[in-house]
Amino acid sequence: MIRCGFVAAVVCFLGAFPVDAAAQTSLRDLLSILMTNQDVPTADFVKDQAAAEATRDTVARALLVDLATLPTTTASGGFSYRLNPRLGTVERVTQSFGPFLVDRAMTAGRNEAAVSMTYQYSNFTKLDGRSLGNGTLQTTANKFRDEAAPFDADTLTLRLRSSTVTAFGNYGVTDWLDVGVAVPVVYLSLSGERVNTYRGASAVQARGSGNSFGVADVAVRSKLQLFRDGAAGVAADVEVRLPTGRPDDLRGAGTSAFTAAAIGSIGTGNLEVDVNASATVGGVSREAAIAAALVAAATPRLTVSAEGIVRHISQLSSIQAFAAPHPSIVGVDTIRLLPGQLGLTTITLIGGLRWNLASTLLLNAHLLLPLNGRGLTARPIPAVSLDYSFVR
Repeated sequence: MIRCGFVAAVVCFLGAFPVDAAAQTSLRDLLSILMTNQDVPTADFVKDQAAAEATRDTVARALLVDLATLPTTTASGGFSYRLNPRLGTVERVTQSFGPFLVDRAMTAGRNEAAVSMTYQYSNFTKLDGRSLGNGTLQTTANKFRDEAAPFDADTLTLRLRSSTVTAFGNYGVTDWLDVGVAVPVVYLSLSGERVNTYRGASAVQARGSGNSFGVADVAVRSKLQLFRDGAAGVAADVEVRLPTGRPDDLRGAGTSAFTAAAIGSIGTGNLEVDVNASATVGGVSREAAIAAALVAAATPRLTVSAEGIVRHISQLSSIQAFAAPHPSIVGVDTIRLLPGQLGLTTITLIGGLRWNLASTLLLNAHLLLPLNGRGLTARPIPAVSLDYSFVR
């Protein structure tokens, strides 16, 4: 039994001059306040406002892609059992306890159930390689074409952190079919400020902080094993993400998402290899993904796993700086931070271990490492969990 608690910070805004955002009720509204670049005098406020809203929506979508499509634990627990008809006893199918996020073709077994609780912490630090925390994220600027640096610029500082506790349960309806449900509860903290710098003189234009706490999008899934031969097998997985999270607080997509996956596994002795290919429609974005895991039973009670996931997210844009002639001042360009071409590919590596504490209780720890810096990226993401299988 794991007890987890979150302490929600009190929303406060400092300073007399910065915009007062106390009346705002959602994190999306807070992003709007922080990204409104009306203090840069471009004489084209409507387009600047649209640029700020587009940048806000891109950041919000990047957050939703990370939180609303948060990978859950594998669709079966660490223990898979089958009846040995020759001996008349139930025995384990594999020597290892399986991977973390890459699924394996094994099902739990008829009437076998497993539950787990996972805690994961993310500290987001970059957006398409641009630092969020050091005040260098330039959203809008004016620059004379014969000068190297802008004479007027807005820069944004953002601090984004999330803590997620996911409760997962899986049940073997038959030896070939599993059903499961994952319920993530998310605490998301966002704070930041926008600073305008004109000819070297800086002034804070907006400052704010807020948080969100509650259930994110719940995942309901089923896995059907199509073929098996010892530790080898092929399976199909279908998952539905229900719109249970609040989109305005960046905890949910607002619409259902459907994922279909093909799963292949092969094992020999202490080693196991698992490969997944999946496609998602609905939700935040269409997505295609491939994943693979190499799992080794180091000892009968310890399993180590190395995994990789490649995701192509169709509706996620990169952030780029675009320059256009100032509408009323000759020789001046206005630079705006706007969404670029749709479609980003992200790469994540996962490594960790599963330790059999006692009976069918597993203590798991793994680390997610974003590799290519596309979209919204975090520092290495730690996760710990407890996994318990009920054995008849």
